[in-house]
Amino acid sequence: MKARLDAIDWKILRELQADGRITNVELANRVGISAPPCLRRVRALEEMGVIRGYRGLIDGPKLGYGVTVFAMVHLASQAEADLNAFVAKVRGWPIVRECHTVSGDFDFVMKCVAPDLASFQAFVGELTATPNVRNVRTVLTLNQVKDEAAVPMEIAPAG
Repeated sequence: MKARLDAIDWKILRELQADGRITNVELANRVGISAPPCLRRVRALEEMGVIRGYRGLIDGPKLGYGVTVFAMVHLASQAEADLNAFVAKVRGWPIVRECHTVSGDFDFVMKCVAPDLASFQAFVGELTATPNVRNVRTVLTLNQVKDEAAVPMEIAPAG
């Protein structure tokens, strides 16, 4: 269900997305309202689930996580119980940083981050041995050309 937001809410979201560490006073100044109603709006956006949380963006390669691989997984069965079992398994794998169900030739696309190829290969062994996994294809990234962990608010949502 799409949240109903006014222009001030959208401004708050843009500012927080650009700088999640901004103080409430500075945020209020930037969006043109006083601090108390600004804080109430932020809390309301959090309660609605529009703001899911706050986090620091860490540079993985600088910490030794230099391998990023996308893994496409095709399951033998797409029955709800089998999909749920696979999703539960995915949630327990720290190497998997994102996982999406997809349409087309595969059922899932997973973004995996590992310290090295050997670590990723060990994970692939576990992945391919997982019950109901029919096929796995992987794509090793060579260079990241864009990393925008934000919602594209420059594009107006439909409806």
